[in-house]
This record gives sequence, C-alpha cells and structure tokens, in this order.
Amino acid sequence: LLITDLDPLAYNLLFERFLNPERVSMPDFDIDFCQEGRDRVIQHVKDLYGKDAVSQIATFGTMAAKGAIRDVGRVLDFGYNFCDGISKLIPFKPGKPVSIADAIKEEPLLAERLDNEEEVKQLLDLAQQVEGIARNIGMHAGGVLIAPGKLTDFCPLYTQGGDSGVVSQYDKDDVEAVGLVKFDFLGLTTLTILDRAVRYIKQLDPAQADFDLAKLPLNDKASYDLLTKAKTVAVFQLESRGMQGMLKDARPDRFEDIIALVALYRPGPMDLIPDFCKRKHGERFDYPDPRTESILSETYGIMVYQEQVMQMAQIVGGYSLGGADMLRRAMGKKKAEEMAEHRQIFRDGAAKDGLTEQKADEIFDLMEKFAGYGFNKSHAAAYALLSYHTAYLKAHHTAAFIAANLSLAMDDTDKIKILVEDAIDVCGLTLLPPDINQSDYRFTPDGPAPSVSGKRVTQIRYGLGAVKGSGQSAIEAIVAARQSGGPFTDLFDFCKRVDKRQINRRTIDSLIRGGAFDCFGVDRAVLQASVGFAMECADQSAKAVNQVSLFGGDDSDMVAPPEYVKAAPWSDKQRLTEEKIALGFYLSGHLFDSYATEARRFARTKLSDLDPSREPRMMAGVISGIRTQMTQRGKIIIVTLDDKSGTVDVTVYSELFDQNKRIFKEDEFLAVVGKVSEDRFSGGLRITAEKAFDIVSARVQYGRQLGLVLPAGVDAKRMREVLTPHRLESGLPIAARVSPQGVACTLQFGDEWRVAPSDDLQLALTQLLGAQEVAVEY
Repeated sequence: LLITDLDPLAYNLLFERFLNPERVSMPDFDIDFCQEGRDRVIQHVKDLYGKDAVSQIATFGTMAAKGAIRDVGRVLDFGYNFCDGISKLIPFKPGKPVSIADAIKEEPLLAERLDNEEEVKQLLDLAQQVEGIARNIGMHAGGVLIAPGKLTDFCPLYTQGGDSGVVSQYDKDDVEAVGLVKFDFLGLTTLTILDRAVRYIKQLDPAQADFDLAKLPLNDKASYDLLTKAKTVAVFQLESRGMQGMLKDARPDRFEDIIALVALYRPGPMDLIPDFCKRKHGERFDYPDPRTESILSETYGIMVYQEQVMQMAQIVGGYSLGGADMLRRAMGKKKAEEMAEHRQIFRDGAAKDGLTEQKADEIFDLMEKFAGYGFNKSHAAAYALLSYHTAYLKAHHTAAFIAANLSLAMDDTDKIKILVEDAIDVCGLTLLPPDINQSDYRFTPDGPAPSVSGKRVTQIRYGLGAVKGSGQSAIEAIVAARQSGGPFTDLFDFCKRVDKRQINRRTIDSLIRGGAFDCFGVDRAVLQASVGFAMECADQSAKAVNQVSLFGGDDSDMVAPPEYVKAAPWSDKQRLTEEKIALGFYLSGHLFDSYATEARRFARTKLSDLDPSREPRMMAGVISGIRTQMTQRGKIIIVTLDDKSGTVDVTVYSELFDQNKRIFKEDEFLAVVGKVSEDRFSGGLRITAEKAFDIVSARVQYGRQLGLVLPAGVDAKRMREVLTPHRLESGLPIAARVSPQGVACTLQFGDEWRVAPSDDLQLALTQLLGAQEVAVEY
C-alpha cells in the first residue's frame, strides 16, 4: 500500500494491528514527513479533498498544579517568590502530572504550610478550584482533520488569522467522538537530514546520481561495526549514552536486532535488555510453548512487540488476528472484567490443542505482563530503518551526513558543538572555518568527487548561517554577490558589492568575529575597526557611479585604494573569546592552549583521562559553562570544565562558591582539587570540588618563583613601574638571572617584591624583556 517505505511482509508486520473488522475505534494515522515538505503535504490534502473539508486541530492547554498556583497567586497579588516557592513543592514526575491534592499527601512540607499558614490555605483552595480548567487554545502540532464533506457540517471552526487557515474547535478526542478521522502529519528532522545528505552525495559525485536510500542493503558490515562500537552521535534513536551502552552489550549484526533494541529501550522493557544481550550471544533459553518459536525466535524468546502477543493469542488461544488485537487492547487497559472473559476464551482455545488450564493460564499471564509495555513492531521497524539509514550514511558518506546534521542544527549551539567534536575526534573529519569567499548559507561537504580522487571526502565547510547575528536573507545576498561578481578581494570590495538593504554592520561584525574574513589576511581587530570606514567608502562609491569626471572618462583609476584603520591586534584570548561569541565555541584554537603546558605542572591528568579515585584529584581547564541547581542540601553550582581533551561537570557547594565567587567566570582558567567517583545514574563521573584556584592563585600555590632573564641594559625604572601594581605580600618571589661581564648569576628579589603572577603582569614583562625571558618556575 506504500504507507511506509518498509516492506511489511519481510518483517511480519501485521496489518490487523492497524486496521481490522473487529476494531471499534478509528485507527491512528501518525505519519512522519521531511520538515521542509510537511506544509506541501497539508496543501496537497486541501487540494485533493477540498479546502472546506480539511483543517488543523485545536489543542487546549489546561491549568496544571504549578501553573494554577502561580496564576491564582498573581490575581491575589501575593509575592512572586512566595508563589514560586509553593509551586516548587509540587513533586515532578515525568509523564505523570501531580495534582495539588496528591502533592499535599506526598509532600510533608506542603501539608505543614497548608495547616500553619492562612495565605497558603487560601492559595491552594482557590488553585484546586481552577486546576484542570482549560487555560488557552492552540493548534495541535501535527493533527490534520479530513472530513467526508464540509467541515462545518461536523464541527465548529475558528481561524488564527493570517495565512494559517482554519482550525477545529474540537480537540483530538472530540473529533474522534463525532466520527471524524484525525491524521498526524509530523515533521521529522531526521527525514530532512537524510534528504539533504542524499542531495550532498549527488552534488559531490556525479557517479552517485542514482543513489537511493531505499535500495541500500540491510546487511552492511561497516554500518553494524559503527553501531557495535557505539559511534552513534547523530544516528537516529541510538545516540543517547544509555543506548550506546546497550549497543556495546548487544553488538547488533542484523536489522531485526535494531528493531528490537529500538523497542526495548523504554521504561518497562528496559529491564529485559541484559537478558536479550545474553541470549543473543549464546545463553540458553526456553519458549513458553514449542509453537511460539516461530514468533519469538527473532527476539530470543522475549516478548518485545504487541504483534507477538497477538500472534501467540492466535496460535495458542485460537483467536483471529482481529480478536487478538482486541485482547491486546484489553490487556493494555487492565480492565478486570474484560480480562476474565478473555482468559476463558484463551483457555478454551488452548484446550482444543491439548493444553491444560494451568499451562494456558501461565502463557496468558506471561502475555498479559508483556502486553502492558510491548511496543508496536510496525512503529519500531519504521524507526529502525531510519536508524540504519543514518548509520549507513555516517559509515560511508560521513562528510555529507555530518554536514546535513550541522545544517539542521544551526540555531542550536550546543548541538553544533557535540556534532563538531564527534566529526573531528571520532569521524576524523576537518571542519574548515567560515569563509566569505567559500562558505554557503549551510554547512557543506568540501572536496573532490570520491569516484575521481579514489578517496572519501573528509572536509566540511562551516556554514555562514551558523554565525550568530547573521540572517538567512543577509547570507543569501552575500552568496549572490559572490556568484555574480566573483570572490571578494578585501573588506572594502565586500562592502561595495553586497546589498546594503540586506546586510548591516552587526552582520559584518559577527562574521569578522567568527573568522569569515580571515581569507583577506588581515587581523580581525583591524577588520572590525575598519567596518564603519569601509561602509562609508561603499556609500561614496555608490554615489559616484555614473558621475562624469571633470576631464572626461572614468577617474576610478586615479583614486587610491582605501587603507584599513590601524588597530592593536587581538590577543589569542580575545580572538577566541570573540570567536565563541560568534560561533558558540572555539574553532581556530582553544582558550586552554595558552595554559596547557603550565597547567600540566600541577594538574597532570587530562580531563579525558580522569577516573574514579579514593584520593582527591587535581584537574584544570577553562570554564565553559556555569549553572545553578537546587537540591535538598540547598543550592549547588555545576561548573563545566574544558581542557580541549574533554569536558567534565564539577559540583561546587555554595560555601566554596561564596568564598571564591570572583574566580568562577565563564571562559576563565580554573583549577580544582576534588573527589572523583563513578556516577551510576549517568554512567559518567561525579566530581565534587574541595578547593578551587584561578590561574593566579594556582601559580602562587604550586609555583616556586617567577623567573626572569634580565639583559645588561634593562630599564630599572620601567621594571619598577611594571612590577609595582602587582605586588602582593603572599605572592610569588622573583628570581632574576643576569650575566654581567659574561658571568651568570641569580638575583633574588626581596619579599617586598613578591607579586601576583597574573597574565597581565606576564604580558607586560614579556613586552619589556621578551617572550622567552619570563616564566613561572615550579
């Protein structure tokens, strides 16, 4: 029927699970489309069935417990902090909202405040009255309604204004109640990624013009090797840390394994994963009944899918597949009366094949247990196919696949950072920086066609659209100017040729910060200082167009080319800091680079090499993130340290944080002494800080002295001026090496000249003495 791209017969996917004569309720149509094509599908449906017969579906937001408390508190003019504090006492349970009444039973502090505080009693009494009431109306993310005639004959409609079309005033449940069919047309990012990756593959290599995901073999060794090694960042459904651990244990080597793992990795059946892995790799097991071997062999005797429950009811209990689907639904709802009826039907059917009532009940109980969390195999198989396709592309067309992922994540800096790290560290790709003369709006694979070069493409060009502060229309205007007039020669040529209506100074500043103008060989500080002047020159040039020279002819050759505005070059630290503002991370280097050699003198272990230890460990890096978290012990601060080799989250309790607030700043160096233990919940490391140092206090704590090499003609007065602002009684002593008349000796400065060995002091001394003549000695 071409409902999906997967052959249902090859994987025993039952049509009766979708639709059968005994089904009472309407089937549920959940269809995923490429994000960029979803609107086209909705328009196609309107064209096919008539716009009067198609609408989207309303959804009603209701007053949940926390929202009700905050809204009522606002009306009563209670303080925000008071209402927020009460709302935070409502326990959070994923997927199961907690009512105010249940929260009062479960949370002793809330019950205590209810009994003792009149304002809390008033707030909760009123909040319970509005809890669950519809608060607002919106449009269902994917729901589309198709009626057999005019929609107004079946349900009321409303419009959100603009071009959004009409929306039913009934929600998804009411729509079904009046007999209409709801379709979920969902936009799935993965399908868009696959579509874009295939386009890249074909653009890169004409020999791949016939490349078709539907024709890929499902037994590709490289794809299964990638899954077995858990190199699954960007692989659909398989990229979480828990999934990666499961893949290493399961070592999938056939498509059926991927289907099963997608179905198993959920609350409930997750407990069966260890048994699944052991049985796959040789552990003996028995089937509930010999006749069920054909049903359960692909999952090693474990019931994973709802379809397996249906087939067991058919083979052992004598059900039709339609009746078996009704049994599955009854088991899922756990209705005692309905279940008792089905148990007797199952016993009678099993007895016809000679099964005792006891054995029939054993199998029925087993089916009932698994039916509660069994997964729809058709759904799992369709998702597993996407998992396989993404794994195949990552294994064989890595640059095209990662470029497609990056292009779809351009607004998500955290996602881009994860993808970039995986591309470089795991996939061995090179990420070329943004370039005004080479980059497009999106990320693109860059290199010769593999069929010509005989090598895979290993480079990705950074997309200009991923630079913060640049809009799509601005970047498209830049690319259009480049395509029509050739590469830009300098900043002045750029400002002269691009469309001023689309590109402003903010866009150019962002692109300079991100390194997109580095192709001109001019320091970024100079470029940024020159933007205003370059834009003025462009305006003057535009005014001069078509003006005739006093002496006739074109006088453009007589005008000297403009010069860049002079500016002090950015230090490496400033360059990287500005780059991070534009890109969200460091691309041309790393802030820790300037500290790496020195930091290894006191923090010898790289963050990537840390492992649990009974003794406190010393570690160092640059702070890449700080967030606050509330726990039962009070406020804690989570500091993310990055030393280029890896990142770790360090827990800092409020006492230590309050004592050292000034040193906890993003993009600054931090050294930590702390306990490193295994975090059983996340599978990673748990690090708790006991001491913390910035670069100055680390040098003072672990350094021996500040060593200088003084030339014979050193300016003593200038030396005093440089040192004086940095004097510190508890700082590092200074030792200066001098060679009067060729005799080397060391001068030890007095304690009154102890200094705080900051980066600023080292920079000033370096400018006075030279880069090789200043160093903290350990």
